[in-house]
Amino acid sequence: MHTGLHGRGALFDTDPPGLASRLVGLRPYQLRATPYEHAGGPPFVVLTGGRGIGRTAVLHALRDAYRWHTPVALVDGEDEQFAAPPAERPAASWSPVSQALTTAAEQLAEPVKGAGRIAFPRLSSGLLAVAAGGWSDRDVPRIRHEAERILLLNETDSWLSGFAGRWVSKVVSKLVASMSGTGPVVEPIIEATLEAFAEGVAPAHRRLRKAATWYRDYPNAGGSPKLALILLSRHFRAGGDSRRHAERHLVRALLADLDDAYAGVVQRSHRRGRPVLLVDNVQEPAGLGLLEPVLRDRADGIADQAVFFAALRGHAHPALRNAGRLTLPDTARETDWRPGTSPSSRALLVALPPLTPDDTLHIMDTATRGAATPGGPDGLPSQLPHAAHRLTGGNPLGITLLAASARQNLPAGADSLGALLTADVAPHEDHAGRPAHQELLARLVPGGRLDELTLLAAAHDRASACSLAQARLPEDFGASGVLALEERLAAEGWPTARGQFVGDPFLRTLLLLRLHHTDPDHARWRAAHHTLVDHYAGTAAPPGDARYRLHHELALGRTDPAVDLLRDTFAHTDTGDWLASLLFIASAPYHHAHDPDGRDAGGHDHRGDVALGRSDAAQRPPAGADAVLHLRVRRLLHAVWQLTDPLVLPDPRVAERLRFELEQLSNLRPAGNALLWRASRDWPADALAGRPLRIPDDEDGGR
Repeated sequence: MHTGLHGRGALFDTDPPGLASRLVGLRPYQLRATPYEHAGGPPFVVLTGGRGIGRTAVLHALRDAYRWHTPVALVDGEDEQFAAPPAERPAASWSPVSQALTTAAEQLAEPVKGAGRIAFPRLSSGLLAVAAGGWSDRDVPRIRHEAERILLLNETDSWLSGFAGRWVSKVVSKLVASMSGTGPVVEPIIEATLEAFAEGVAPAHRRLRKAATWYRDYPNAGGSPKLALILLSRHFRAGGDSRRHAERHLVRALLADLDDAYAGVVQRSHRRGRPVLLVDNVQEPAGLGLLEPVLRDRADGIADQAVFFAALRGHAHPALRNAGRLTLPDTARETDWRPGTSPSSRALLVALPPLTPDDTLHIMDTATRGAATPGGPDGLPSQLPHAAHRLTGGNPLGITLLAASARQNLPAGADSLGALLTADVAPHEDHAGRPAHQELLARLVPGGRLDELTLLAAAHDRASACSLAQARLPEDFGASGVLALEERLAAEGWPTARGQFVGDPFLRTLLLLRLHHTDPDHARWRAAHHTLVDHYAGTAAPPGDARYRLHHELALGRTDPAVDLLRDTFAHTDTGDWLASLLFIASAPYHHAHDPDGRDAGGHDHRGDVALGRSDAAQRPPAGADAVLHLRVRRLLHAVWQLTDPLVLPDPRVAERLRFELEQLSNLRPAGNALLWRASRDWPADALAGRPLRIPDDEDGGR
């Protein structure tokens, strides 16, 4: 695989051939043929996942892999050119779909090895009819520009380019001649098109005449290409369902022109594989306007041989409710895809998985190779890759940006993931640097409301988020704003998690880091956690469950309440529940500046010292409490708090102390001995390997 991507071999592999090879019929970066999978018609492949998972990177890699070997086009539904018509063009004669078709055809027309340019006479005829609907203002320079762009889609290497100029001159002459009237110009334009296509006896002109007659089957056209194009233009201008009807025929025209380029023995001998259309952000209007007509036509038996790879933000869409579903590794050898009768069954959703720990290691090792840093081979701290994978959850964008920050900031002394995220990083040499966590959030949470989401990242559910919004956000945000952000997170593919308003741990960590750094005295950070302490201290607190309040007390640096509860409940609480409470409380975000005035107490992380017992002598357990148990629970809480902190590299000494404390606690709970003992083995190993800590299975059947 030559893409530079990691973890995407099932798509790009050549031996055995991956999914791209089997659908396109060519191996990436090669002219070497591969037997087709689904020779009768390929599925419309839709790559799914949230922001940062690498959907766009995969599409760009596919374009690079097949460019100049087979016709390829890449269209991004979020591109600004699809947002609105040019200032001078009437909206009635423009749509994101018509713009996307023009853009795609211009790319597909480019010559490839062994074959010349592809002409698009069917598509250009339809696009001209549509554009003519906006030419009633007699703006001759604009008309000439729009007509030239469309007509250039008819050029081939074997046909002199003078045709486009002659045709445009003829159209403009007709327009000038008709300017004395006030009626529409669609019909004269279509007449000029058909006349121009009827000229000449060369093979290129014969293809044009054949293409012009293709519209005879347009509904209610009565076999007349002229009437068909007039109806097409009229339906397009009408908008709504009528426009979608016209757009469906324009998409069909593009695919018919592509099929024509492969028709015949001579053509097929020069063109290997299938043409490839790549659609990023297919959930946007330009993308859906390509997706839905293709699926409907294929379901109706109107076949084509184009290979579509699209990228969908999220994991589902109403237009794809009956699509097949696979993960990318499932497609490594064959897809076993079988379409049903519904249009959406013609699509195949392929979920892009997170990167593996090994992928993370390779990316970070490559990025930092040769950097003058201590701690590991070529200067890479040995625990950094595992810690980076734990932090990001395998998110490719997160790993790539962290690797860039490591390359730029490890030599300057950055010694933790927190330091790498707060240090400036310049993703490209020609860009000014900014803190890495800000760079990541700009890409992961574009589109506004970042300040509100930053605050609500501290919440655990809708009720606590609404409490935060009521206390800390403007009145016009309110519960409706909370619901809108909930909906937005789901729509963009972010996972949900019980007990967290922002379910994705990586995104939540970035947002909370931003919250802490929002102001110099960390006032908003402290205010948010104070608000949630009050929220969970009141009637909203879960009955008999103080974990949420203690979580925020700990975030404010108040450790005694958590130690007291864990100590007092140890003897009589179900052991699994007790360990779960410990993990949840200790998942509180940790940042310096815990004093009441927000001052940073020297920047030293004291949790390791407490976990190792270095502050035991200064502690006085509460009167009547078991002093040994109190100190043991205090050390254990701080050990788990530090080892599970996604911004800190795990300390082997603290991990060993964690093992010892859990082992000792197992002697105090005969009924829960097995769980505590298992945790004493699993948790230190998981922490050092960058894996999340989990409650062990109760293999002995008792707690």
